[in-house]
Amino acid sequence: MAPEVVREVAHARAPGKINVSLQVGSVMDDGYHDVAIAYQAVSLYEDVRAWHADDFSVTFTGSVDTDMVPVDATNLAIKAARLLARHAKYRGGVRLEVEKHVPVAGGMGGGSADAAATLIACDALWGTNVSRDDMLELARQLGADVPFALTGGTAIGTGRGDQLSPALAKGSFDWVLVPSEFGLSTPAVYAELDVHRAKHVRDIAPAPVAPEVSTEVLHALRAGNPAMLAEVMTNDLQVAALHLEPSLINILELGEESGALAGIVSGSGPTLAFLASDAESASNLIDALTLAGHEAIHVTGPVHGARLLND
Repeated sequence: MAPEVVREVAHARAPGKINVSLQVGSVMDDGYHDVAIAYQAVSLYEDVRAWHADDFSVTFTGSVDTDMVPVDATNLAIKAARLLARHAKYRGGVRLEVEKHVPVAGGMGGGSADAAATLIACDALWGTNVSRDDMLELARQLGADVPFALTGGTAIGTGRGDQLSPALAKGSFDWVLVPSEFGLSTPAVYAELDVHRAKHVRDIAPAPVAPEVSTEVLHALRAGNPAMLAEVMTNDLQVAALHLEPSLINILELGEESGALAGIVSGSGPTLAFLASDAESASNLIDALTLAGHEAIHVTGPVHGARLLND
């Protein structure tokens, strides 16, 4: 029996994320790495609207350049819709419109947020009523960051980043993001990290097989203390991202000189995330970065994961 059609259009929203801590394990035989990530969802969102259709299609609007984002079957939102349809044995299609605000190829999980919001929107549009556990399993099949885009908040991701456990985070953290006009390929950044580690094998400690998020990071999040968190934020991919795009170094230095408690490359980059002590400090930091010619965005975290909106 076909699922009941419950609405003409569905609108879902999912957040981008910052990796407050990203530890990368040693490269494995299959070329991949296990990771340990402290994720925080932040108030920069992707909005997905879904309409009934005979086939699957996607278009884009929003505040970021989407010229390089594919609109064919390789697009992650299309993959999410098709995967849900197969799982639920739904025989129709969907027309998706994605309003993008998370930087493309910026290390903030924008594509993953698209996929998570698409799962929520299509489930509501089609009336397929997929369980939360099944939805998370579908998300894991789509990519390492998609399950977190579904859950949001603050969480620890292990394995490929998709094995999630919630982390306590008190209060709200103020971040200033500096996106770039260019993107960085995640595989290229991981490959550069492997080259860096091999080149400096005598100078740096060997990468662990099973990395872990430090207790200091967990304590800082639990305390809701930005100064404490600033002391322990880390990203193993940062050195590789800076090798590939040295121009990011000057922006990191400018942000920290202009009042940020700390700056970090978000994920595989090139988006930079600066932690501010409060909203006023974030505003002052934005003024300084803007004066220097950089786009800067104030966001807060943690925020909720993908959810359905009532227009």
